[in-house]
Amino acid sequence: MKQEPKRILQVSGAMNRAGTETMLMNLYRRINKKKLQFDFVSYSSEEAHYDQEIEFYGGKIIRLSNPSSVRELVQAIKDNGPYAAVHSHTLFHCGIANTAARIAGIKVRIAHAHTTQDDSQSFSRRMYLSSMRQIINYNSTHLLACSKGAGKYLFGEREIEGTKYSFIPNAINVEAFLEEKNKSEAVKFKEKHGLEGSLILGHIGRFIEAKNHLFLLEVLEFLLKKEPSAKLLLVGDGDEKEKINVKAKEMGIEKSIVFAGLRQDIPVMLQCMDVFVFPSVYEGLGLVLLEAQASGVPCLVSEAIQEEADLGMGLISRRSLSDSTAQWVDEIISIAGKKLLQPYEVSRVFETKEYTVASSIRKLAGYYLEKTGGANEKDINFLI
Repeated sequence: MKQEPKRILQVSGAMNRAGTETMLMNLYRRINKKKLQFDFVSYSSEEAHYDQEIEFYGGKIIRLSNPSSVRELVQAIKDNGPYAAVHSHTLFHCGIANTAARIAGIKVRIAHAHTTQDDSQSFSRRMYLSSMRQIINYNSTHLLACSKGAGKYLFGEREIEGTKYSFIPNAINVEAFLEEKNKSEAVKFKEKHGLEGSLILGHIGRFIEAKNHLFLLEVLEFLLKKEPSAKLLLVGDGDEKEKINVKAKEMGIEKSIVFAGLRQDIPVMLQCMDVFVFPSVYEGLGLVLLEAQASGVPCLVSEAIQEEADLGMGLISRRSLSDSTAQWVDEIISIAGKKLLQPYEVSRVFETKEYTVASSIRKLAGYYLEKTGGANEKDINFLI
């Protein structure tokens, strides 16, 4: 008799291209789907970037209408299961997700922290966060985080010292960023967009306030005084994109910016960059920083970036957002063209630091299966 794969319900909101969602897809592509299968809860009526790929691999997109409804999610779990685990990635909404999972009888209920703060600090918001922390910690069997800062924000100081808590490094497919074809494709892209011979600043991320695109414009404006041919390559989409476009025109620097939009060829985009600039106001870890380091690109980041993002490859430099744009520009000029590591050195660092997909699958599979059988090392290795 054919044995069905154990199913895991991932609660992520909507599977659009962003850090957490990309990390999940890195894992999903590699798991042995005859043994383990993912389904995904979406609170969007619109098709998300990864939906078709998920369905191609046999996963379900479960569309729900009300993120605040425990009852709706309980019913969805019962209708689409059975599930070995529910794994929620939706910040303080993890409390609702894991409450529903507990009511539905799910033995493994994971809350996963991916960021260090959100946009609102009002009194009512702080009260909400405090109550939701208690709900998350009570209803979750495991508390995971991509950095200590993210864990402390979502679960609280006391909980990250407890037995429920674990640090799970974000996972990327390192090999994809080491392929030689990325360099030749980057040359073609630069030729097409008039970037040859320019000092190219790069940024990859959603156009939201937290990513601080306005500051990137200020940095570019100052850099152009020293390097008139400099360019800014912006990869991504989001609500703030048009605002940034308009501001660039007001500043008279729009001809020095390439808005590349959403891209699937991120390794190629990174090879186009001389310096990756990441001035986030807050950040859980920054998956794209791992990708930049895998590509050998020097990175200049704000103080909001967690220490765990620096893999010790000599590619991460830091400046405070309170520093002047002149100081940021001087640092950019200083680090542009840093010596790159050899591919085998890059692979060794990622394996040692356990930022590989295989390492993350082994860890997560242990959590997924520990209360349902099959959590021994042999079975876990077979899931990759």
